[in-house]
Amino acid sequence: MTRVVAHTHHEIPERPALRLDVGDEVGVVGERDPQWPEFVFVKAALGSGWVPARHLSGDSGHVVVEMPYDTTELSTSAGESLEVVREDRDSGWLWCRSETGREGWVPLSTVQEA
Repeated sequence: MTRVVAHTHHEIPERPALRLDVGDEVGVVGERDPQWPEFVFVKAALGSGWVPARHLSGDSGHVVVEMPYDTTELSTSAGESLEVVREDRDSGWLWCRSETGREGWVPLSTVQEA
């Protein structure tokens, strides 16, 4: 089990998390995120959020989810210890679990190995 420690506060966005499954259709809105170029903003039947472009296939008229994705982010405070559940270093994020059992994505740039 890999553990990391947050060295920077990370605040979650105010919009609800979006959970996408394989085969879900989404609309791609706008360009890639300038801070996180691996991500595109999508709208789905259940909401909207940032998703790694490699999880999607198709053209602007018909975009389908190829890999399940959950946009849940985890709010962290500097000094907080986290368990790494899965890594997505290509996108620059880690799916982590807090000591209280909360889970979500944390930017790799805000943590360091414990």
